[in-house]
Amino acid sequence: MLQAQITYPETKKVAQVDDYFGTKVEDPYRWLEDDNSPQTKDWVTAQNKVTFDYLAQIPYREKIKNRLTQLYNYERFGIPFKVGDYYLFSKNDGLQNQAVYYRQKGLDGTPEVFLDPNAMSKDGTTSIGLAGYSKDKKYIGYTLSKAGSDWQEIYVREVAAGKDLKDKLEWVKFSGVAWHGNGFYYSRYDAPEPGKELSKTNEYQKIFYHKLGTPQNEDVLVYEDKEHPLRYFGAGTTEDERFLIIDMSEGTDGNQIMVKDLTVKDAKFDFLIIGFNNHNSVIDNVGGKILVMTDVDAPNYRLVLVDPKKPDKKNWKTIIPEKGELLQSVSTAGGYLFATYLKDVTSQVYQYRFDGTLVRQIELPTVGTASGFSATKDEKEIFFGFTSINYPYTIFKFEVEKGKPSVYKKPKVDFNPEDFVVKQVFFTSKDGTKVPMFIAHKKGIELNGENTTLLYGYGGFSVNIQPSFSAANIVLMENGGVYAIATLRGGGEYGENWHKNGMLLNKQNVFDDFIGAAEYLIKEKYTSPGKLGIEGRSNGGLLVGACMTQRPDLFKVAFPGVGVMDMLRFQKFTVGWGWVDEYGSSEANAEQFKNLYGFSPLHNLKPGTAYPATMVTTADHDDRVVPAHSFKFAAALQACHQGQNPVLIRIETNAGHGAGKSLTKIIDERADLWSFLFYNTGAKIE
Repeated sequence: MLQAQITYPETKKVAQVDDYFGTKVEDPYRWLEDDNSPQTKDWVTAQNKVTFDYLAQIPYREKIKNRLTQLYNYERFGIPFKVGDYYLFSKNDGLQNQAVYYRQKGLDGTPEVFLDPNAMSKDGTTSIGLAGYSKDKKYIGYTLSKAGSDWQEIYVREVAAGKDLKDKLEWVKFSGVAWHGNGFYYSRYDAPEPGKELSKTNEYQKIFYHKLGTPQNEDVLVYEDKEHPLRYFGAGTTEDERFLIIDMSEGTDGNQIMVKDLTVKDAKFDFLIIGFNNHNSVIDNVGGKILVMTDVDAPNYRLVLVDPKKPDKKNWKTIIPEKGELLQSVSTAGGYLFATYLKDVTSQVYQYRFDGTLVRQIELPTVGTASGFSATKDEKEIFFGFTSINYPYTIFKFEVEKGKPSVYKKPKVDFNPEDFVVKQVFFTSKDGTKVPMFIAHKKGIELNGENTTLLYGYGGFSVNIQPSFSAANIVLMENGGVYAIATLRGGGEYGENWHKNGMLLNKQNVFDDFIGAAEYLIKEKYTSPGKLGIEGRSNGGLLVGACMTQRPDLFKVAFPGVGVMDMLRFQKFTVGWGWVDEYGSSEANAEQFKNLYGFSPLHNLKPGTAYPATMVTTADHDDRVVPAHSFKFAAALQACHQGQNPVLIRIETNAGHGAGKSLTKIIDERADLWSFLFYNTGAKIE
């Protein structure tokens, strides 16, 4: 074991003290917030050297990397969708850094490369996403992102010719491509000042209309709000392009909707739904009225029909009423509605007519996660995807009239699903709440408390963490390990009440749930404190940071990934202001400050404490949760930690928050995480 004391790089401290409602808070590592300074870059280099020197000494690290490479080397398909005469779909041959988009004429045609992001950068760090096609099926918009940044560029490609037009739109973030006529609506920000692209607060998002063939500086400003710089604005159009929908929010929790009838000359925007206290999603236009999925008076959501001319909720017509289970999404395809529900975190899908009449429940292969069910009204064959922890993502074809799914593309992965068991258990959290958890492992393992275990969680922003396949997790289970996913409050798995019970002043419930999951795994002898690792990313990185500072005795290994670690200053960078709805504000509200200060990972590290073996992970192009969070936390952790456990930070280059990360980087990082976990829990690697 590599338990000799590690010499960490010296991190200077500065005299920085802030006053929050009379409480003086030191911030000695404030200088690390400047990711462009030579001092910060030198610190990053020095930290990475210590980390990779440590990892290089783990004897089976290369073996794990090789096995991960084997497991990831299989064809992976995305859900196909039809554009005119062509079907478009994504496919990764196995070890390509990015999936390639293909087109083929009809379902029996020969696939041709349509867009290959791997040819756009030498290291595979350019990613693309298809973003909507024109009503005449001639053009499709796509977004391009470099090195994992949230910043995107929009391009337009001719579907039949397979060639780009000259159009190029910049400084786009969190935007779709909403077609109307010979162009589309999109959202963008003003260009940031040079050197601040990845850290400066993003303000005054605006909606523009871009006409094909014209330069961006001629785009028409459609909507802006000079009174509210910290709002998001998204544009969408209904399938028939009659209505322009503007979705506006003040953060990540709640939105209001405006609508404009594009068939009426000089029409104005009218509010369809007013206020930011609820969550609303426009589905489509039905005879001049708007189908909306909403949690207004329905925490588990319902589908309603709203007349833009009489939008008061007393005039709403319920199409699909609220049920006991969460209505997760509604989509349209083939002239029908497809409603996906979550029942104890697993998908159930129902087909309805537009008047709300139930046609059938769609048969799914097992307990797991379904997605897709989206196409134009005239399609008779549609596609959906399905996955579970030991069920690789499989594409199914579905004939909307017959209602019987059939396998369309099934991957061949180098493992036997029958070798593993997946089950769902329920445990009781600190306040008596029943919380679900999925547990997966190799059949026949002994429950003796000696199994290396990784517990994963998120718990926030109403995000649903559902069972899905990851080739990486097979490596853990093949080596006798246990993989567990806890369904924490703060997510949306049981509707808006479940979310609210884990946000703002209720955030501690999320940490209590995760700690309760760990205690259940130990009590049931899946593992023990000396064998248990925890992992979470982004809001889940906050989760891990909070739990390892509150209960350092409970875990042997901690992986806080791209986490929100400084809860007093998160709102000062890029789009961090949008999370105040979820977390609260250290500046605007004394009670919220006290709450944030009480669990902020950075501010709850205590000198002289033995913390778990920790590998903080972040990336230099993360402009969602800026790397300063992880930098400051790692510096403070190294200063406070006492004991033999390594406390390291792994800083990826040319990568961002996670989306679009190249497969090479994914495999390298996961090999390092598994090696670190196995090594520090004393696992026997065959």
